Amino acid sequence: MSISMIGIDYSRAAVDIRAQFSFTKKNAVAAMEHLKAEPGIAGCIILSTCNRMEIWASTEEEWQGSLYEFLCREKEKEPGLYRQYFTERTEEEAVKHLFYLTSGLKSQILAEDQIITQVKDALSLSRESYCTDNVLEVLFRMAVTAAKKVKTKVVFSRGNSSVIHQAIHCLEEKGFSLFGKTCMVIGNGEMGKVAALALKEAGAEVTVTVRQYRSGVVNIPRGCQRINYGDRGEFLPQCDLVVSATASPNYTLTRELLEEAEPSEHLILIDLAVPRDIEPTVGELDGITLYDIDSFKISAASPKLKESMEKAGEILKEQMEDFYNWYGGRNLIPRIQDIKAEAVQDLNLRILKILRKTPMEDTDRENLLNAIDTAAAKVVNKMMFGLKDFLEEQEFLNCVEGLEKLYED
Repeated sequence: MSISMIGIDYSRAAVDIRAQFSFTKKNAVAAMEHLKAEPGIAGCIILSTCNRMEIWASTEEEWQGSLYEFLCREKEKEPGLYRQYFTERTEEEAVKHLFYLTSGLKSQILAEDQIITQVKDALSLSRESYCTDNVLEVLFRMAVTAAKKVKTKVVFSRGNSSVIHQAIHCLEEKGFSLFGKTCMVIGNGEMGKVAALALKEAGAEVTVTVRQYRSGVVNIPRGCQRINYGDRGEFLPQCDLVVSATASPNYTLTRELLEEAEPSEHLILIDLAVPRDIEPTVGELDGITLYDIDSFKISAASPKLKESMEKAGEILKEQMEDFYNWYGGRNLIPRIQDIKAEAVQDLNLRILKILRKTPMEDTDRENLLNAIDTAAAKVVNKMMFGLKDFLEEQEFLNCVEGLEKLYED
């Protein structure tokens, strides 16, 4: 079994290129089903966000296919035109990429929070579509677990947790304060809600558009007003800033709509969607400043931030080792677990005689035994998987068999 991935992201391709390879949930399911049906593919996952699109596959060792060519067929694109925008990774390089990505260390806004949810959702969608397999299931779950440990143990000096937070920060640096401004957020999905909350926290008066057929059941962030999506044009003249973040295949704001609305003297538009929500030529109109999702990149990291990244890297290295141990010996794991349990019990029986003679509280003795159990299990794991790295396969299998006989009743 082998792990492969191919991806396109903000660092290699502009938003209009990325948009050509993005997937809606429905399209992602169809593409995964097509890929899973190909010979040699054991499982697959598609991760598609505003900043990146990645296809992950667990393949048979002898598989000679191409994820890039599959993607181009799926999107009806000429392969020769787009190859430069994509990166392919396999095995350990792919694993490392996913762990760092899920922890937000490869995000446009470093250490942002949304990527963990996006990775979890990608796994869930593949699982629900019966397209994942054991290898990708464990890989993605362990990457999410590692990312949560990074979030818990590492404090990043930058407080911005999403693109909209960075956008607000950039606007404030340019002298545009949101306090008291009238803002409209088009879209009430996850990104739209984050945008509405961020604008509200910055002191703006926020109105969120809601599709008319959903207006009675959709919740909007506390403190925000709502209007029907169809009334957005009438509300535009009152706005100082508009954020659009939908999954719509069509423009939510067109040049014609803006020209008819005759907005305020200076209107700021922020398009957070991929594909675009706002027609690009809108930015040519007088009194309108248009930003897209690529407008708020961060060019450098402070020494403090670099220190945090190094600390996160140490955590991820340890977590990746756990995955490699599982991946390298996944067929032997049940046998190794049995040996580990027997070895820990053996150690406990030997050390308990000493502990019983040692004066200490029962609670302290129990805590010490638990700590010894954990340490012993880690030592056995290290020894077993270490042997696997240094011995020929048959020699290692002989060692496992010998240890099993050692603890036979």
